[in-house]
Amino acid sequence: MSDRFDRIAVAALLAATGIAGLLFAPVFGWAELLVPVLVVVLVAYGCAELTAKFTKLTPYRPLLVALLGLLGLIETVLTSTTLAFLPTGASLQGLARGLTEGWRLTLQSTWPARPIPEQLLFVPLSVLLAVVLGLELLLRLKKPLVALVPSLAVACLAQAYQALTGVFAVVTALAYALPAGLLLWSGRRVRSVSRAPGGPRFSWRPTGSAVWPALSTVVALVAGAVALAALDPVGRDPLTLKDTQAAPPPRSRIGNPLDEIAQRLIRPGEEVFRYRGDTPVDQWRLIVLNGFDGANWLSDSRLRRLGAGLEGAPGVSGSAELKVRGLSGPWLPSHQDLTGVDGLTPLVDESAGTLMTEAPSTGQERNYRLSWSSPEIDLGSGEIDPRAPGGLDGLGAVPPDVENVAKDAVRGLRPTFQSALQLERFLSTNYQVATGTEELPTGHGWPQLRHFLLESKRGTSEQFAAAYVVLARMSGIPARLVVGFRGSAETDGGMHVVRNRDVLAWPEVAVAGAGWVALDPTAAAGKAERSQAGPGKAVARARAQLPAEQQLRPPQLPPGTPAESGEDQSAEAGMSWWWPSLVAGIVLFGLLWLVGVPAAKVVRARRRRRRSGAEGVLGAWDEIRDRLRAHGVPFRIGMTPRDLAESAGSLAGEGIREPVARLAKVLDVTLWSGVPVGDGSVRRAWQEVGEVRRGLATRPFAARVLAALEPRTLVPIRGRASREG
Repeated sequence: MSDRFDRIAVAALLAATGIAGLLFAPVFGWAELLVPVLVVVLVAYGCAELTAKFTKLTPYRPLLVALLGLLGLIETVLTSTTLAFLPTGASLQGLARGLTEGWRLTLQSTWPARPIPEQLLFVPLSVLLAVVLGLELLLRLKKPLVALVPSLAVACLAQAYQALTGVFAVVTALAYALPAGLLLWSGRRVRSVSRAPGGPRFSWRPTGSAVWPALSTVVALVAGAVALAALDPVGRDPLTLKDTQAAPPPRSRIGNPLDEIAQRLIRPGEEVFRYRGDTPVDQWRLIVLNGFDGANWLSDSRLRRLGAGLEGAPGVSGSAELKVRGLSGPWLPSHQDLTGVDGLTPLVDESAGTLMTEAPSTGQERNYRLSWSSPEIDLGSGEIDPRAPGGLDGLGAVPPDVENVAKDAVRGLRPTFQSALQLERFLSTNYQVATGTEELPTGHGWPQLRHFLLESKRGTSEQFAAAYVVLARMSGIPARLVVGFRGSAETDGGMHVVRNRDVLAWPEVAVAGAGWVALDPTAAAGKAERSQAGPGKAVARARAQLPAEQQLRPPQLPPGTPAESGEDQSAEAGMSWWWPSLVAGIVLFGLLWLVGVPAAKVVRARRRRRRSGAEGVLGAWDEIRDRLRAHGVPFRIGMTPRDLAESAGSLAGEGIREPVARLAKVLDVTLWSGVPVGDGSVRRAWQEVGEVRRGLATRPFAARVLAALEPRTLVPIRGRASREG
């Protein structure tokens, strides 16, 4: 291996490994990863050049790359832990935490994750490990394809964190394929002696076997990226490692704010928090509850550490500064369309927009700033979304007499947003909001809800919201329960003051294309008129357009139309099997190629070996010809065995040329001597086949794999090559 070969191969390998590390960009961002990954790559290249110049250092190359790479990461990522640019014990602890904890902390965070060292370090450390292994596989074993395996492992890990899609996936696949293809091409250049008088002693030229692996790598990576980006056989996002990890809940006792509503209403004047915002806020949420077992309401919050921010839908952006004083639990006032939090690093449930403090609460004031982006929702046709997570969860054991209430409430309407508004109107019209500070109803299980719905018809927002959700679910409307506070009109020192009397529980229903939409059956029941902001305006318009109860009628379908659209069902059924069938077909085709082509070649060789006489010798010639064709040796109709021997000699030297030349002699005798061909001639011919196989076994592993999978040699050649000697 020449110096020039070393530099090209090493540079290509390091470039591919660095690009594999940068595939974590969707997790941390390009700018945060570029410097540490580049430091590792440059250190590795410098060590490779150093050991090439001072060969006595070659045995210590892995140690040099590892130590200098770690030092480079300390100086770039853990700079704050150094003392006069020298590593300290804190630096080593940071490296250890980044190696052992970083991968898990990142999976527990929202993305893009905060680029703090304890989370970021596992990426350049993975690149460093891949670089150390890849360099040794390349420079010691001279196996370029095997040397790419560590970088491919880093790339696969990055895709397991966040799979790239669309055009971006194709571009990054090409970016990796180019240095990878260069490495494979470099490893398959052949050195040939120049026969021109006075010409250079050695020359370098690419061969078909050199170009084919590089080209196939590019095509395979691009095709794989396009397939993964375009195919979604089950209609969901692909499973990632992030789905298996969630942040642990706070160490403090977690209460249910739903249980505290009546207690807060007894002390209405106590301040809870205050805020100053640039846009009006209808509700501040604390917790979202969608689990109900008949006695208790539960939250299935999937908590994550808040990273750099959350993606918000295009719409009206807003922000507010909050000062929380009267909340002892871990729940913090938040906004449904949350995009970011400044001033603290809480846990967040992305699907609900709720926040929790990670540290135990000690009653001190908590100051932070929220930002959000409220979309301008379009209720459209008002179709509900039955697939909304948790919207149609269990109800426990439903009291029989409550079922009639659910039927009367929606007046036979099918599940739509109109029927959801009708249910809201039913509760606000026929039930009364409890006021005062004494004898307030408490509880939200079926005994209390039955008493509220059938007997007292009086309750706080706790009973109104809980009753709405259970009646909605019984009517096929996906709904969940939210606890929080109303936006306040009271101001003090330029800030809105929220007190216990503003506590509120409200239902949310899932509307297709609009997400979770908040309703409030207590607003009309309590004769309270409040200004609406953001999505509340669209709900207010839909509420104003709701026909009177006497005008509501179940939808009339055209004659002959079934109650459920069979056309839609058949379309969904078709989609349910079409995509899996396509993917299964692709997988089956790949397996047939990987297993069927080599198996067909083995079966063909055995059939040829069983022939006797002249056909046995011709079978040996056909076997050698097809094996050499699979390895890239050109063959044309009319080539003699000696012509093929000369062509094959440039591939693997005398180990192949001589057996083919000897077979040519056996073939001459078989075809032109007129002497009957015995078993001895057949054995000699197949002995030469064995010699050719042993010669081809010295070729690189990748070339042998590609030859085994080459399907064109299974197609018979039209006509017979001339066997004249």
